[in-house]
Amino acid sequence: MTDWVGRTAVEIAAAVREKQVAPREVVAAHLARIERLDGRIGAFRVVRAERALAEADEVGARTDLAELPLAGVPVAVKDNLAVRGESMRIGSAATPDVPAGQDHVTVARLRAAGAVVVGLTNVPELCVFGTTEGVHGTARNPWDPTRTAGGSSGGSAAAVAAGMVPIALGNDGMGSLRIPAANCGVVTIKPGHGVVPAGISDGDWFGMSENGPLATTVEDARLVLSLLAGTGASVQAAPATRKVAVSLRSPVAGVTVAKPYTTAAREAAGLLVKAGHQVRRADPPYPASLGFTSLAHWTAGTCVDTQGLDVRLLARRTRVHAAVGRRFLRTVRTGTSREALRRRLEPFFAEYDVLLTPALARRSPEAGPWHERGWLRNVAANTGYSPMTPPWNLTGWPAMAVPFGTLPSGAPCAVQLVGRPGTEGQLLELARQLEDARPWRRTAPLDHMDRGEQGAPVG
Repeated sequence: MTDWVGRTAVEIAAAVREKQVAPREVVAAHLARIERLDGRIGAFRVVRAERALAEADEVGARTDLAELPLAGVPVAVKDNLAVRGESMRIGSAATPDVPAGQDHVTVARLRAAGAVVVGLTNVPELCVFGTTEGVHGTARNPWDPTRTAGGSSGGSAAAVAAGMVPIALGNDGMGSLRIPAANCGVVTIKPGHGVVPAGISDGDWFGMSENGPLATTVEDARLVLSLLAGTGASVQAAPATRKVAVSLRSPVAGVTVAKPYTTAAREAAGLLVKAGHQVRRADPPYPASLGFTSLAHWTAGTCVDTQGLDVRLLARRTRVHAAVGRRFLRTVRTGTSREALRRRLEPFFAEYDVLLTPALARRSPEAGPWHERGWLRNVAANTGYSPMTPPWNLTGWPAMAVPFGTLPSGAPCAVQLVGRPGTEGQLLELARQLEDARPWRRTAPLDHMDRGEQGAPVG
C-alpha cells in the first residue's frame, strides 16, 4: 500500500482525482501519524478525527472530484481562523468555547477546492508572541523538540514539518508565518495587503495581518496561495533576470545576526548569481525609529484584541503587552508612521526587484512555559531572534521564508525574500530556483518516533 504521508499536496490531489486512492485513505494515514507523534510535538489543539473522515468521504463522493485542485488533501488550520462546528480559542482561557457557525473565508476556499480539515493548531495567547505555548499546549520544533516551533503559527508549521499534514493555514502580523516556517524548515509566503482576505481578529492588527500557506514545497505554496487569493488570481511569474539586493544586517539597531543565518543568505545569493540574476550587497534605509514603531504597532494590536475579554483570564505577559499598547493606540491608528516607512523604502525597491535577507537572527528559544515568564523577558527573546520580519508587515509588502542550509544542530536554516506590492509571483519563482538548486528535506526525520523510541533524539 502506498504511504501518502510525506507526499506533497499536488501529488496527493492528482492521485485522488485519478482515483488511485480514496480521500479517506489519505486522511486516515495522516490522522494515524498525528496520533503517533503529536504527543511530543504539540502541533494541535483539536484533532477532528471522526469529522475529518466523514468529510473525506464527502469529498470522494463529489461529482466534480476530477476538477478539485486539493482533492482529498489533509489541511491544518491555525486556531484563530473559524472552522465550522469548532471553537476558536486563539490560545487563551479568556476566549469563549463556542462552536463557530461557519468557516472563515480562507477555510471555505480550501474546502471548496477539496481539502479536508483534520484539526486546529496551537498558537500563543492571542497570537502575540514568536513562541507557541500556553494553556492549550506547547508547539515544539520537530527537528529539535527542545526548541519552540516559533509563533504565532507555530502549531501549523510544526504540523507540516512533522508530516502530519502536507499544507496548513496560518497568518502573519509581525512575522507569524515566516518565523515558525524558518524554524521548522517549511515554505511560507505572507502575501501583500489585500491579496488574500484577512478577517483576523478585530481589524487585522491595523491591516498588517495577512493569511497565507505553510507547505513543504514552493509548488504547494503557490497552489494554496492562488486558491486563497480567489478565482482568477495569478501568483505566477515567468523566469526573468531580477535585480536582487542582499542585506545581512538586522533592521533593528543593536541586534546581531548569527553566522549560520548570514552564511545561508550569502550562499543563496551565490546561487541566484549562477541562475543569471543581478545580485549585489545593499542595505535598505531602515530608520533608527523602526524598533519603536514595531513595538508600538505590536502592542497596540494586542490592546485591540483584548477588548471584550475577561483580562483576569489572560496571562500576565499578555495583559502587560496590551497595557503598553493602550498608550500607542491613537497614533498607531493614524497610519502615519507606516506610510512614512513605505515612502522611505520605496526608492530602494524602485532600484531592486527583490530583497534577500536572513530569515532569523538566531535559532529559536528553548521550548518552555514562556507564557508564565515576564513581559520584558518575552519581548527580549522575540526581538533578539526575529527582528527581520516586522518591517514588511508595517509596509504591507509580500515576504517569504524559504528553507536554506542548516544550523550546527542539524535543524533547518532559512532566508527571507521581500518584494514590492504585487510581486508574489516573482518571490515564488526565485524560491523555486533556490529549491531546485539546493533541494531541502521535506519533513523532519521522525522515524524513531514512529517506532515508539521515545528517548531517541530528533534531527
